[in-house]
Amino acid sequence: MPLFEYKAVAASGETVQGTMEAATVEMVVLKLQEAGNIPLHARESGSGGFSLANLSFSRRGINAREVGEFTLQLSTLLGAGLPLDRSLHVLMDLSENERVRRTVTEIRDRVREGGSLSEALEEQHGAFNRLFVNMVRAGEVGGTLDITLTRLTEYLERSKDLKDSVISALIYPIMLLFLAAGSLILLLVYVIPQFTPIFEELGGDLPLITKIVLAVGSVLQNFWWLMALLTALFVWQLRRMLADQEKRFAWDKRVLSMRWIGDLVAKLEIARLTRTLGPLLSNGVPLLSALSIARNVISNTVLQKDVVDAAREVKTGGSLALNLAKEGRFPRLALQMISVGEETGQLDEMLLKVSDTYDKEVRNTIDRLLAIFTPVVTLLLAVMIGTIVMSVLLAILGINDLVG
Repeated sequence: MPLFEYKAVAASGETVQGTMEAATVEMVVLKLQEAGNIPLHARESGSGGFSLANLSFSRRGINAREVGEFTLQLSTLLGAGLPLDRSLHVLMDLSENERVRRTVTEIRDRVREGGSLSEALEEQHGAFNRLFVNMVRAGEVGGTLDITLTRLTEYLERSKDLKDSVISALIYPIMLLFLAAGSLILLLVYVIPQFTPIFEELGGDLPLITKIVLAVGSVLQNFWWLMALLTALFVWQLRRMLADQEKRFAWDKRVLSMRWIGDLVAKLEIARLTRTLGPLLSNGVPLLSALSIARNVISNTVLQKDVVDAAREVKTGGSLALNLAKEGRFPRLALQMISVGEETGQLDEMLLKVSDTYDKEVRNTIDRLLAIFTPVVTLLLAVMIGTIVMSVLLAILGINDLVG
């Protein structure tokens, strides 16, 4: 049988490591658990295998991925019955990066001084956002810190999964766009100009389409620096415009009114909002406080304002669903589900169902758009290349007729 290396935390809180023969890595984990240990790391010699401890921190310190790893590790240790101080000490020993080890050490030292975990996290220069800190604080007050961290782990994983799925879906069309643009530029800048001396030498009046293609190629070849400068100025102006609150609000409002894109943005934002609100309410955070925190995850300023206005009405006893529905920008299904949650007293559970629903909706919408986008770009590329080739052929045929 293969030999596995393992590392675990014993019932006494001590870290133990060694080797074990087993059929699979799952058998190693099972044997460690049966012995009363908490498995942190188990892998076959020379391979990756299972590893909780090897969810290593990056070389540059705490980022979003590493916050998720820290949360997963800490919830596992606390759920196994280790005290908070000892759990943080174990995580400190497991950290391979000096910067991260120092961060975990600061958190542990703050806890040892009598501070709460939420206070220690809040002092880490924004590494843990308001949502994270407030959920941890609510877990401490309710005595359910391990459960809270487990919920946070699930929340972070679901957020990451949605983000990764969107990015993965966009990789192919973006590559296709770059390849299409590169092919056209290559033809116009390097291939077509090779025919210009031939046309000039033979003389004759060129077809209009050939003149246009040659002119475009000449502009790209001789004034590429100007086009690059204009592009940079456009990007700078766009960023400046989006930095202005009024212009950003007008732009976001226009985006929401766009067909398909507006619907996708609304679904994406409601998924973010409900995925944040649900865990906060489940953890005992009051609705108004949860809305104050959750509105920050919405990137569209128009929808963010709708949430702020709804929170103002909720403060006076109004319904969250009815007030979100006032402007007609949030999806109707989501509003109906939120309304049902309010009526049944299960708003937190219904919000989580809404986030699940719209996570799937976002993925399906993106898949449908890409299913249309890819063949359209391919067709446009074929038409453009065909037009360029046809312009050259027409010119050659026209000159041959004149010579003949």
